[in-house]
Amino acid sequence: MNKFRFLTSGESHGMCLNAIIEGLPANVAIDNDFINQELTKRQQGYGRGARMQIETDKAQIKSGVRFGKTTGAPVCIEIQNKDWQNWTVPMSIEPVDIKDPDVAEAVNAKKITRVRPGHADLAGAQKYNQKDIRNILERSSARETASRVAVGAIAKCFLKEFGINGSSKVLQIGNSFEEETMKQEIDKAKENGDTLGGRFEITFKNLPAGLGSFVHWDRRLDGRLAQALMSIPAVKAVEIGAGCLCSALQGSKTHDEIFYDTENSKYYRKTNNAGGIEGGMTNGEDVVLKVTMKAIPTMKQPLQSVDIDTKSPYCAHFERSDTCAVEACAIVGEAMAAIVLADAFLEKFGGDSIEETKRNFNSYTENLE
Repeated sequence: MNKFRFLTSGESHGMCLNAIIEGLPANVAIDNDFINQELTKRQQGYGRGARMQIETDKAQIKSGVRFGKTTGAPVCIEIQNKDWQNWTVPMSIEPVDIKDPDVAEAVNAKKITRVRPGHADLAGAQKYNQKDIRNILERSSARETASRVAVGAIAKCFLKEFGINGSSKVLQIGNSFEEETMKQEIDKAKENGDTLGGRFEITFKNLPAGLGSFVHWDRRLDGRLAQALMSIPAVKAVEIGAGCLCSALQGSKTHDEIFYDTENSKYYRKTNNAGGIEGGMTNGEDVVLKVTMKAIPTMKQPLQSVDIDTKSPYCAHFERSDTCAVEACAIVGEAMAAIVLADAFLEKFGGDSIEETKRNFNSYTENLE
């Protein structure tokens, strides 16, 4: 059984971010320009901060692709951190001479002991026995999601081979549901040194029925999608289809009636409250996911917290931050959904080459009805 999986490495202010992807069949066309376009989209959006003015993320494929197509071997991607040049001493991989006054000054300037509520700082320091929160926030930072977007772009390249495509849109920022008032809310929050969260929707079209399974809890596609989306920093809730609205609906208004189109020989539904997933499997309708992101915990007007060295009360540490990153989070959400769907697709159809996968897919879809 094929398995699309990946690992990332790297820190927010380290030398680079990396990803290794395993499980892609050979001969999948990889569009590097498309990958970079997805990375650019992640850096955009109203309310982004100064870091986006420093970095212009570009993916460098290091292995697993030849002449624009996968070879079947693992694919390695690297994204350089341009800000690394300003962090070579405080983020040095090699040991440093802390007795050197210049080195000590550079390291101590970046040391953090004032933990931020809502972040991984305190729990991470306790778990990994760290005195300097820098060792926690560098990896827990949402900067890591740049790697995920690059991996998701490759997953999208694979899905496009079968006419499957995804998109996202922002539904809400703070208490606003219209673009202009959303911008006004962001401007107001920025003036107040505050941050904002919101909701966005992801849609994937042209998926065949039968991805995922009901036979084991960990093969249910809705659970896999929810886990992947919840793994994104700041995401606090995931809904599928009608989601939370189902709590107020009777069964007759919740479930999507099934019809058969004799002219085109296919089943269809006039509504999609299930969000394209029934019994842990795709049902042939659009997969629709709604995701809620909390406000970013790093704020210019920080909350009360504690210094882990002195145990004294302090305002939490502030480092460069966005006022609002919901648009960017939507791009990351698209990427994570694409990764899960590519994995489920390969689980179903397998193949060591894209040609073999297509044969399996075509044979299946010819017999679906």
